[in-house]
Amino acid sequence: MSDTSATMLLIGYGNPGRLDDGLGPAVAKAIAGLDLPGVSVDSDYQLTVEDAGDVAKYDKVIFVDADTSGAEPFWVKRLLPSEGSLTFSTHSISPAGVLQLARDLFHSEPECWLMGIRGYEFNEFGEVLSDKAQANLAEAVAFLESAIRKGEIAAVRSGDGQGMKPTIEP
Repeated sequence: MSDTSATMLLIGYGNPGRLDDGLGPAVAKAIAGLDLPGVSVDSDYQLTVEDAGDVAKYDKVIFVDADTSGAEPFWVKRLLPSEGSLTFSTHSISPAGVLQLARDLFHSEPECWLMGIRGYEFNEFGEVLSDKAQANLAEAVAFLESAIRKGEIAAVRSGDGQGMKPTIEP
């Protein structure tokens, strides 16, 4: 799913075998299927320290994950490297930690964004998204496609639950 001429990397992460936790990989699959110019897509169960080397090669990076209790249908916020509190295990690291390693080890600080897509069912096993998560996924993919094509990713928060579309954060 990698394109060496790409200037943007989208990383969708989560466990597709845990129902709505698969939202990140589902976004990655959908965006990869659009074959957007200049966009490389990656997907995994979790972020690792090795992702810092990949992130360092791009001008822009979007991390996408499921959110267990966040705004509906999704939210997007600007992401900055961690400062002084880098923690990770041998299995995973936070998106901000990946950025800190990209900066500290590879002298790269791409423009980065974090998207959380609201999920609802996480406590069972199965490779299927809930109906509500599928609807949120569709809105997130439409937002990302439009934003990537325009070259403008902006921080957004969800509406008030009354059917409002996401709005730009102050």
